[in-house]
Amino acid sequence: MTGFARVDGHGDGYSWTFEAKSVNGRSLDVRCRMPTGFDSVEALARAEAPKRLARGNVNLTLTITRSQAVSQLRINRALLAQVLELAREIEGAGAAPPRLDSLLAVRGIIEPVEEDETDARERVESALKGDLAKLFDQLVVNRLGEGARLAAILNGHLDEIARLVGGASACASAQPEALREKLRLQVATILGSFPALSEDRLAQEAAILIGKADIREELDRLRAHIHAAREMMAEGGAIGRRFDFLCQEFNREANTLCSKSADVELTRIGLSLKATIEQLREQVQNIE
Repeated sequence: MTGFARVDGHGDGYSWTFEAKSVNGRSLDVRCRMPTGFDSVEALARAEAPKRLARGNVNLTLTITRSQAVSQLRINRALLAQVLELAREIEGAGAAPPRLDSLLAVRGIIEPVEEDETDARERVESALKGDLAKLFDQLVVNRLGEGARLAAILNGHLDEIARLVGGASACASAQPEALREKLRLQVATILGSFPALSEDRLAQEAAILIGKADIREELDRLRAHIHAAREMMAEGGAIGRRFDFLCQEFNREANTLCSKSADVELTRIGLSLKATIEQLREQVQNIE
């Protein structure tokens, strides 16, 4: 859910920079920093964000600089008419007619006209809204690129979980005999010199322990979770919440496997499994 985007623009005497930064978050939280007077742009940003994004803390910043206003020029026709009338009176007294550059040099003949600021602001806001769409497009592309890189990491963790599940399955086949031998040693220690239990009774007790320590269901569920995770990733879209819940189920099965273990090697595999699942869960927090 991390990403960054930037769009620069200018027009009508304004220049601006849009920036968007996205970091991890459990839900979508949009924070805007806009100059005073551009509330409509902020409202549009808050309305558009949920259409493009599902999760993440998104910070939008708009910086605007007002450049020197470019003024248009116009001729003050009323003043020019007065000057020409005075020139004709002077010509009647024998003076030479005034030259054009002399007339234009008279203060006030040519005057600047400021453009209507309201119209300029409206055009700027319209341009800003267009750039806002570009900003979100860039952010989405950036986040998708980050997601593609995370997909490779997630698949690596799932591959490791599958490998550990295979190792646990191999250990599980030896678990009944290990439990039977463990029970035999415990009974021998308790009874000491007393007569040992019959083979039938020992088999019954071993069967009870083996039933309680059977991890085949946990291994089957772990395999099912791996399959579900891969399907979810292939599906795409906003899968972060569902994937996070699936990681909790992964961890539940790993904990049960460790609690049922009667073998050192199986316990080692279970602990490695829990560590890998935790690494998977941490990376899942980074996806939408």
